[in-house]
Amino acid sequence: MTRLIKNGLLLLSGLALLNGAMYLQQPSMTFFPYPEFGQTPADWGLEYEEVSLETEDGIKLHGWYLPQPASKQVLLFFHGNAGNISHRGDSLEVFHRLGLNVFIFDYRGYGKSQGKPGEAGLYKDARAAWNYLTHEREYNGKDIILFGRSLGGAVAARLAAEVQPGRVILESTFSSAKDMAHSFFPILSRLVLLRYQFNTAAYLKQVKSPVLMLHSPQDEIVPFRLGAKAFQAANQPKFFATMKGGHNGGFLLSQPDYEKTLGDFIFRMKEMSNRQMLPFYRTGKGANPPPDKPYKKARLKRDFLYGPPERIRTSDLSLRRAALYPAELRAAGWGL
Repeated sequence: MTRLIKNGLLLLSGLALLNGAMYLQQPSMTFFPYPEFGQTPADWGLEYEEVSLETEDGIKLHGWYLPQPASKQVLLFFHGNAGNISHRGDSLEVFHRLGLNVFIFDYRGYGKSQGKPGEAGLYKDARAAWNYLTHEREYNGKDIILFGRSLGGAVAARLAAEVQPGRVILESTFSSAKDMAHSFFPILSRLVLLRYQFNTAAYLKQVKSPVLMLHSPQDEIVPFRLGAKAFQAANQPKFFATMKGGHNGGFLLSQPDYEKTLGDFIFRMKEMSNRQMLPFYRTGKGANPPPDKPYKKARLKRDFLYGPPERIRTSDLSLRRAALYPAELRAAGWGL
């Protein structure tokens, strides 16, 4: 009996040490800020203004405002967990071609922004950016489009749950930090205390604005099924577009349909509402499974409309009607 108690205490001590070590390590496993700037919008042939704003807790943030004088709409850009705003040139060019004003900023600890990154801090940063646009730039909330990529999708969804933007666009975004942890560390994530939530799916349940989600089945960082799970939580009207390629370059490989899809959602959503969604996956003999390992348990088969991963064409990117998507996912074997 005494030996069992000792072994139990040793086990508990080991778990406590593991939790302590992992708790301290989680920030460096989640955030990858880069302080140096490689380029500015001037290098991409775009006009811009340097912006400095302050959060409610006194942190000074740095950003760029890229004007489009003919437009009354502005896109508020939330980037992912690595790099800084100087690495988002390709995306800024896309939104510039769409004729939108754009405001992109660095979270605390990234680029020229002060402070250290953390979940609560990023939400405060998002609110400061919203206040900058609504107060200093005097934009109406309905004229603001929130765009979040990867981790930025969780930040954008949280802000959208608190305010009323005109549109919400989430690209390559996960359902929650917990789901991501379970995907990458199925055993360890159940033994340690997770420091961050980033619960995109929970936030989307509170969002009343139209939502467009884009994701690639070939995403090697954020599993496609987690994007689908987040999408399922969103309210109508909502749309899903399937991209081609990996996590960081999928939007480029999916051109020109990627850009057209964004334009349709922003400017012609009423026309989109009548489009029929086609299932991306099907079951059946001879069909090909998705490319990455997390989907094996779902036993999904690639849709005959698309063929194997190596034969996906950029022209195959099309909008998925939200009302049909969850049911078709279940029919295809998704356990959402």
